[in-house]
Amino acid sequence: MIGFLNSYAPLLELALFNALLAFSQYVVLRAGVFSLGTAAFAALGAYAAAILATKLAMPTWLGLVAAFGIGTLAGALVAIPLARLRGVFQALATLALVQIVLSITLNWVDLTEGALGINSIPKTVGLVGMLVAVVVVGYFLAVIGSSSIGRAFDIIREDETVAVSLGISVPKHHMIAFILSGAIAGLAGGLHAYNSYSITPNEYGFNMLVIVLAMVVLGGRVSIWGPLVGAVILTVLPELLRGFQEYRMVVQGALLMVSIVFLPRGVADTALAALRRRRIATAKAKTGTVTA
Repeated sequence: MIGFLNSYAPLLELALFNALLAFSQYVVLRAGVFSLGTAAFAALGAYAAAILATKLAMPTWLGLVAAFGIGTLAGALVAIPLARLRGVFQALATLALVQIVLSITLNWVDLTEGALGINSIPKTVGLVGMLVAVVVVGYFLAVIGSSSIGRAFDIIREDETVAVSLGISVPKHHMIAFILSGAIAGLAGGLHAYNSYSITPNEYGFNMLVIVLAMVVLGGRVSIWGPLVGAVILTVLPELLRGFQEYRMVVQGALLMVSIVFLPRGVADTALAALRRRRIATAKAKTGTVTA
């Protein structure tokens, strides 16, 4: 067992990092916000932690607090103008945010080392640390999901007009979603910096944006199991297809298309719905038997 963990620890750590990013994307999608800013928030958190570690020799916990804080602050600042936008306008605005952050990390050479990135970051976060972060964030999101905030998110996602008629403040809940997304992605970026020895701007560009969105679409955006399942599948799949290097992207694209067509609610959410229906049918059958 220990040998297995040692052999696949990097892959497991990457899956957990992707799960945190998927959680960040899941929050905004559940609230009906079409935000693509997860990569930008993660970059801010990663660079904040890396700079504190390499230039100021700050302890890991302080770097993670800074990563979490700058992600939260960025989410709050972005939420002020973007909470009033809808649909494609939100997507374009947050995509612009990703490009702005990417440009800063590339061109502010004195602080970020430019395209070379920041290297020689002490690896102080391992598999256990990443796992603890995923469990804590997942539990926190599960609690929020079952609260009035989570129910408001669901109503807003389905129909904003109904939400307004019920007295739910749509801009307020969109702002909450942005802040939560920024905080989770910032923390994920900080953990990634302390786990990977080095970071570069290209890691937090368009490719990350696409893969994170795909994880939530594939897994599902209603339950917290959706982003977890999506992150695991799209992290492990390239490893399984290592022998088919030329066709990996084709297989991933085909998998997403099949999921969207036949499982529009996502793999995890569709499976959970099927289990729920089976339980209800079983309970009705037992009730009918008792009545008879």
